[in-house]
This record gives sequence, C-alpha cells and structure tokens, in this order.
Amino acid sequence: MATPGEFGTRRFGAVNWLGLWTLMKRENMRYLNIWQQTITAPLVTAGLFLLVFSVAVGPDRAPVMGRPFLEFLAPGLMMMTVIQNAFANTSSSLISSKVTGSIVDTLMPPLSPLEMTFGFLGGGVGRAFCIGTVLMIGMVILLGTGIAHPIWTFGFVLGGGMFMGALGMLAGIYAQKFDQMSAITNFLVTPLAFLSGTFYSVTALPDVLQPFVRVNPMFYIIDGGRFGVLGVSDSNPAVALAVVWGAAVLAAAVVWYCIRKGYRLRP
Repeated sequence: MATPGEFGTRRFGAVNWLGLWTLMKRENMRYLNIWQQTITAPLVTAGLFLLVFSVAVGPDRAPVMGRPFLEFLAPGLMMMTVIQNAFANTSSSLISSKVTGSIVDTLMPPLSPLEMTFGFLGGGVGRAFCIGTVLMIGMVILLGTGIAHPIWTFGFVLGGGMFMGALGMLAGIYAQKFDQMSAITNFLVTPLAFLSGTFYSVTALPDVLQPFVRVNPMFYIIDGGRFGVLGVSDSNPAVALAVVWGAAVLAAAVVWYCIRKGYRLRP
C-alpha cells in the first residue's frame, strides 16, 4: 500500500480524493448501466407487494398505528427495498470481482483500506438513494401520503444504506463463490428483513417474540423510516437512529479491518 507522499499529484492531504471518487463512480456506474435490473426490477417488486396486499387484504383491514394498512405498509416496503439493494450492490461487486479475479484491479491502486471502504459504500448508498427517491415519489403520488419528517427520513435511509452496504461488503469478503453468497442472502439477510416489522407492528407479536425483533438492527431501520414518513413508530426514533448509525459504524469498522488485513481478498 502506498504512503501518502508517494502519489502527491493524486492526493490532497492524507486522502486520495481522486482515487476515492473514481472508485465511487465505478460502483455507481455498475448499477446505472443495467438500471432495468438494478433499479426498475426492485421498484416493480415493491409495487407488486402493495398491489397484492391491497387486493388480498382490501379496505376492511383494521388501521395499524392509526393509519390505513397500505399507508402503514408503504414506508416499510420502501425501507426494506432500500436496504436490500444497498446490500446487493456491495456484495455482488466484491464477489464478482473475486470470482473473476479482477479484485486485483481494486487492490493495486494507491487506495487506503478506509478509502476502499467508503468507495464501495458510496455505490451501495447511491443505489439505495436512487431507489428510495423513486419509491417516495410514487408513494406520495399514489397513496397521497406526505413526508412527515424529511430530515429523519434522510438520516435513516443514509444510515440504513451504510449499514447494509457494509454488511454486503462483509458477505462479499467472506464468500468465495456465488453459492456461499446465496446462502448468506437466503438464510441471514432475507429472514432478518422479513422479521423487521415491515408488514406488521411489533406490538402485534407475542411477548416472547418481541425481544428477538428488537435486537434486529433492520427493525430500527424499518421503524425509523416509517417514523420519518408517517410520524408514527414502535420505538423511540432517537434511540432507533442511534442504533442504526452505531451498527453502521461498527460494520464499516469491521470491513476496514478485513481490508487492512487482506482477509480473503488476496488471490
């Protein structure tokens, strides 16, 4: 790894801003070049969820937290789609580059472990914001719901995108082939996402299950996003935001350590 002084024309102070920007740009162009698959498909999936629930449940479903069920459901679906795609962007980038052997193209440039961490996270968060913005616009137009607390919504989308992006990086670092990545997604990420309160209020669960839901960071991402959009939540939004950002910082720190040590990255 190069020292800060070795590439003076490319560095400003202690950070290789040009290299960091280039890595972020590459990671964002990955999903933008195939937007039909990476952006349109998740939007269609979220729309189908809303359509199926509106047809199957109908208008007779009792309000949840004082809101019609579809209004309650929409912010949760938005946040679940956002975090799943942040995870998918970073995990697919790393596992693909490892399987094809092109990971050396990322390891060789004069990028520090911290710069690499934020470079990959920039792609995951960028994809999360693209999808989240479109979903919020659609939600406002179709359901007539406004955004109760825009700043809180921004904080939860950013923190949730960073946490799941870092989790995707950890999965991509650990997995050595696509089968292992599929196992992590199917047996860890998907169950945690569906047990996060997306489709229900946690108070509707039996008392014995509620503690298990409340230790799931995804619950606070979903619940916090719902507070930002609707102004209602199962948890204290300040506590939820602290948990989300604490989990994001911890996950990013573990990623930085793995990259610094070259754990399962070097050919």
